[in-house]
Amino acid sequence: MEAARLRLRPILMTAFAFILGVIPLMVANGAGAASRQSIGTTVFGGMLAATILTLLFVPVFYEVIENFRERNHTTAAADASPLEHVPAE
Repeated sequence: MEAARLRLRPILMTAFAFILGVIPLMVANGAGAASRQSIGTTVFGGMLAATILTLLFVPVFYEVIENFRERNHTTAAADASPLEHVPAE
């Protein structure tokens, strides 16, 4: 939790700087404006979506997978009989 708290601000600063940096491409005009606008819109949307996915969905998926792994590990340990590990003589 401490690492997440320390890294959140630099991650957001980097992401928003990049997102805001492509706004001039989105509002470009003049020669070649159509290609610049399409590239700017794509990069803007992609970075915005990636930032949201990274900050919201990745931690949730991590928690779900970790809970699933712990539940299966405890179930497998409970199913194992202690006599199975005794060497045969």
